[in-house]
Amino acid sequence: MFANKRVLVTGGTGSFGRRFVEHLLNLYPNIPRLVIYSRDELKQYEMAQLFPRSKYPGIRFFIGDVRDGQRLKRACERIDVIVHAAALKHVPIAEYNPFECISTNILGAENVINAALDTNVEKVVALSTDKAAAPLNLYGATKLCSDKLFIAANNIKGSRNISFSVVRYGNVFGSRGSVVPFFLRERKTGSISVTNPEMTRFSITLDEGVGLVMYALNSAWGGEVFVPKIPSYKILDVAEAVAPGCDIKYIGVRPGEKIHEEMITDNDAYFTYESKSLYIITPTAPVWDREKWSDVFAASKVS
Repeated sequence: MFANKRVLVTGGTGSFGRRFVEHLLNLYPNIPRLVIYSRDELKQYEMAQLFPRSKYPGIRFFIGDVRDGQRLKRACERIDVIVHAAALKHVPIAEYNPFECISTNILGAENVINAALDTNVEKVVALSTDKAAAPLNLYGATKLCSDKLFIAANNIKGSRNISFSVVRYGNVFGSRGSVVPFFLRERKTGSISVTNPEMTRFSITLDEGVGLVMYALNSAWGGEVFVPKIPSYKILDVAEAVAPGCDIKYIGVRPGEKIHEEMITDNDAYFTYESKSLYIITPTAPVWDREKWSDVFAASKVS
């Protein structure tokens, strides 16, 4: 699909963005244009050393923030595909900095949508989180709003040949701020901090996350939320596996945290279909025929 496509990745220097760029360049080293859009100057410099233009002539690095609609629109010129991975994602930080989280996660999503519509982009896939399902914290609430914006964008595209869809998954093993690097650092002290012995989380690897986004880019009709069938785990089990023999210190649930996350709410289940490896939440009023869609995806309605 991407051999002749021009791609932009917001949050392109983050854990997911970096792995996605690596995956894309391994498949299509001569991709016509691949824009890494982020506000982190140092990480852009580091990525430019890993992926030099001498080897990948189509790669470009744009300093910019998704809050800046004009800069984002400029970056989207001559782009066919957008992968929107930029977000403020740390739950406690979002609770104490709510306006910043809203500006990035909600207004930033609006800017991505407007830039895509104004520059004739063909496909947009936005990354979401299990925390957007029945959100308890501000981060989850902002991502739920973001998801709804991207889904609704399919109804305001007019005659444009563009689709917007969402991928939703849980914690990414090994990503920045995730629990495994935290436990690896803490085990040097001989004591591991765990919020609650019963707390569970859904898990996915970076490569699985990249694969899900690639699937959505290749398959989405517009308005779907793609949810992988992934396992959940106890945080305590991870701590004991990463740091056997260390003391466990229970510190209590942090502001905005749930004991158990969920991927699909009871209300979403009414519009959810199941394929071999995915649950797919469809829009309540799709712009396409639901029966034809289910035939193509070999998906049956969840009962």
